[in-house]
Amino acid sequence: MPSDPAIVRQPEPQLDPRIPAHVGVIMDGNGRWAQARGKPRTEGHIEGVNALRRMVELCIRYGVAHLTVFSFSSENWTRPKDEINFIFSLLRRFVASDLQKLIAHNVRVRIIGSRQGLEDSLRRLIDDVEAKTAHNTGLNLHVAFNYGGKAEITEAVRHIAGEVAAGRLRPADITEGTIERALYTCGIPDPDVIIRTSGEQRVSNFLLWQGAYSELVFVDENWPDFDEETFLRVLDEYALRERRFGGVEVARR
Repeated sequence: MPSDPAIVRQPEPQLDPRIPAHVGVIMDGNGRWAQARGKPRTEGHIEGVNALRRMVELCIRYGVAHLTVFSFSSENWTRPKDEINFIFSLLRRFVASDLQKLIAHNVRVRIIGSRQGLEDSLRRLIDDVEAKTAHNTGLNLHVAFNYGGKAEITEAVRHIAGEVAAGRLRPADITEGTIERALYTCGIPDPDVIIRTSGEQRVSNFLLWQGAYSELVFVDENWPDFDEETFLRVLDEYALRERRFGGVEVARR
């Protein structure tokens, strides 16, 4: 079946060839950071939020257009309840303390993931953040919350199957573009590079469809230690990659 021409990816123009248009981050290692220092895991999550603030600032400073961070996966519900409650309280505190700063820096926030099963207060918080930043035109910050790549694709397939059953879509008309429009990330360009911290070398159910041609960069630092030096090292590594998207070598931006 031919690919939908509407989804052929062309890199967004950037002035610096090191700068990807879209960076994805698997923020891993909060617990290990805390354990190495004899601190409770909650301290690692607090420092992880500080690292997220640094990452947002770095993306703004270096001209990254899209940043997608994996903050809470659909598999994280198996963690101890006290830890989950703490993570949610951190989310609320982050919004309370940083929302006005994000608005002032022209950051648009979008939460991708399932809203099912979330507390009403948490859903209202998510809706409020998205509404208050909807007209911002700077960095696009996408927060993958209660997110899983397999669940996302499953939900998209379920939606498309419903369209077919209702007679609004013929199976022969289903294209890659049809699926993309049914994903949480509809309208968001695919990530150019996906970073994972803490030395682990796997994607852990993050942006499975969208990351098909993403460059993968694994760094040894735990997420709380991710800083500008690490970021620049990732950019240098990205600049050396030849992105062919399944074809022959193309000129870099």
